Amino acid sequence: MSILIIAELRDGELRNATLPAITAGKQLAELAGTDCDVLALGKGAQGVADQLKGLGAANVLWSEADAVADYTAEGYAQAVAGLVGDKGYTAVLTPATTTGKDFMPRLAGLLDAGMVSDVIGFEKGDDGIVYIRPMYAGNALARVVVDTPVHVLTVRETAFDAAEAGGGASAVAEAAVAVDPASLNAKFVEYQLTASERPELTEAKVVVSVGRGVKDAEGLKVVEELVDLLGAAMGASRAVVDEGMVPNDLQVGQTGKIVAPDLYIACGISGAIQHVAGMKDAKVIVAINKDEEAPIFEVADYGLVDDLFKAVPKLIEKVKAVRA
Repeated sequence: MSILIIAELRDGELRNATLPAITAGKQLAELAGTDCDVLALGKGAQGVADQLKGLGAANVLWSEADAVADYTAEGYAQAVAGLVGDKGYTAVLTPATTTGKDFMPRLAGLLDAGMVSDVIGFEKGDDGIVYIRPMYAGNALARVVVDTPVHVLTVRETAFDAAEAGGGASAVAEAAVAVDPASLNAKFVEYQLTASERPELTEAKVVVSVGRGVKDAEGLKVVEELVDLLGAAMGASRAVVDEGMVPNDLQVGQTGKIVAPDLYIACGISGAIQHVAGMKDAKVIVAINKDEEAPIFEVADYGLVDDLFKAVPKLIEKVKAVRA
């Protein structure tokens, strides 16, 4: 088995989600008794390759070819598929982000390869490598064996530590990628990113999330003061997103984003399993809810049974006092 890790870039910069994926790739390589390479595609890839060369991969490949300068699922899938054929890689993995979930199924189709999504661990079994992934909102773990020549994986970034510099430097080389522009049915137009001074939800060390208990936009403002005071990212349950109080890119849960910050504060969130699946790996979980039987308290490290409209202002006062 030889392993290729696809780095994720945005606007020419390396995204943090790549670092846990490199850790996962190195773990898989060690288990399989082989090495792993990393591939960076798109504008700025050459500069990103220099960032990646000290993270333990055998080789760092990059391409800024016109066909992959800007991300499209079809273009990336074609480019990687060609490289897999040329280099003989037998496993390809990338973070289970929106981008990874977009193009990796296409790659698996082009390679006629078995795919496992949201991998959180690896084992060595009688039939080869066993991939571990959560099912039923994390209430069960599946152990999956892939029997195709090439394995395609997305790995959950919260399940692996970020790769750190160590060991010798990787060999860095430009990769020759082949993409047929005429076969592409989509083209990149522009990024329209949500502008916010707050940290990105999946990368923040502190996340404060709101649930149905905030009631309305005025209630949301109470919690937003705490969010900004802590320098935190704002999260939300699906109920709040469905009400239109916050955009859907702030949803935490099985059908939203998976987060694992150092501190997660749940305000007025009941704790449905779909939400818990997205935040249960946080290092410290604090729950504020006036219902003492709310399921969120079952996963919380610290729980406060109180009305959030009384508790949050008091918490804000305490934080301000400590900082003063």
